[in-house]
Amino acid sequence: MTTYQFKIEATPTFLSSSEEAGQNLYHFAYSVTFTNTGSVPAQLISRHWIISDAHGHMEEVKGLGVIGHQPLLNPGESFQYASGSRLLTSNGTMHGSFFFVAADGHRFDVPIPLFVLEALGQIAPSRTLH
Repeated sequence: MTTYQFKIEATPTFLSSSEEAGQNLYHFAYSVTFTNTGSVPAQLISRHWIISDAHGHMEEVKGLGVIGHQPLLNPGESFQYASGSRLLTSNGTMHGSFFFVAADGHRFDVPIPLFVLEALGQIAPSRTLH
C-alpha cells in the first residue's frame, strides 16, 4: 500500500441551459468523492480546478478546502461533496488537483482525472427577440 494515496471519483450531471446577457449558458453539477487509500491520515487543504469549454475558453479555480470544508481522512475514509459549474458551450471538461497534508507533515498533490461536462441531446435555449 502506498503511504500517500487517494482515489478520486467525479460524476457530472447536466442541469439546464439559460440565456444571460445574450449568451447561452449551460449549467452543470458534479459530485466528487475522495477516499484515502493510503496508510497515513491526511487533510485536504486546497483545490485547483481547470475548467475548459468547447471553444477553448479556460477558467482556473483555486481555493482553500471544498465547500467550506478541509476534511481530515483516516485510511479507508471517504468524503463526498457536490458543486457546480457553468459553460458557454454545451460541453467541456474539468480536471485539476487536491493538495493534502499528511499527519506526518508530508505534503502532496492528488490529480483529479479529467471528466467531461456534456449536455447530450439538449437544445440551446430559445432567444427572445425584441
